Amino acid sequence: MKIEIGQSRPANFREMYPGELSFSSHFECGAVVPNVLSLITTLKENGKYNACFYAGTTFAGNEGKYYVILPGMGQSHTYANILRDREFCVNFISSKYYKACGKTIEHNDDGDDEISEGGFTAKPCKTIKAPRIEESIVSFECRLVSAHDIAGDGKSVLYIGEVQLAHVEENSHLLDRICGPDGFMVNINSAQNLLSEERMPYGAAYLTPFEV
Repeated sequence: MKIEIGQSRPANFREMYPGELSFSSHFECGAVVPNVLSLITTLKENGKYNACFYAGTTFAGNEGKYYVILPGMGQSHTYANILRDREFCVNFISSKYYKACGKTIEHNDDGDDEISEGGFTAKPCKTIKAPRIEESIVSFECRLVSAHDIAGDGKSVLYIGEVQLAHVEENSHLLDRICGPDGFMVNINSAQNLLSEERMPYGAAYLTPFEV
């Protein structure tokens, strides 16, 4: 049985925290689609390292060009850094660092070095001032191409960066470097039971290939 969800938030959809569904769409918990997780690194205005645990990166490319697309909230300090410096680095981290990534959320004041707070190693990028993370599987150094305020209210902004340089872990062509505990991890949003007020907890997963 299929249940239809319209643009109006159903009455039984509850928030996991106050204001959640003002900053994100009810479609995100009513029709959960897993998204790859990463740490976006930027420089704060005071020069401290910022690391944003992020789900939702997508890509587009053509011959010689590769673009990273970040949908997100316009009010975030990470996006303020991106707009100011017009650069960012996207670092894809394996599942064994999931809890370490969470520490960057717990310690994100202006004076915090969020990379160190997570126990990660900051390394210099070659084309941008923002750092990359040594423990990542893949890191993309990006320059901001454009930012689009989708709804015109400053809440849902689409950021597009052009990849300048990629740092790729050796042997990343192997399936177990892409899938499994040492591969990419994905975010499972807190899913809404469509027939009640029940919300499932947030989760994360890694990939398991079903055909080789």
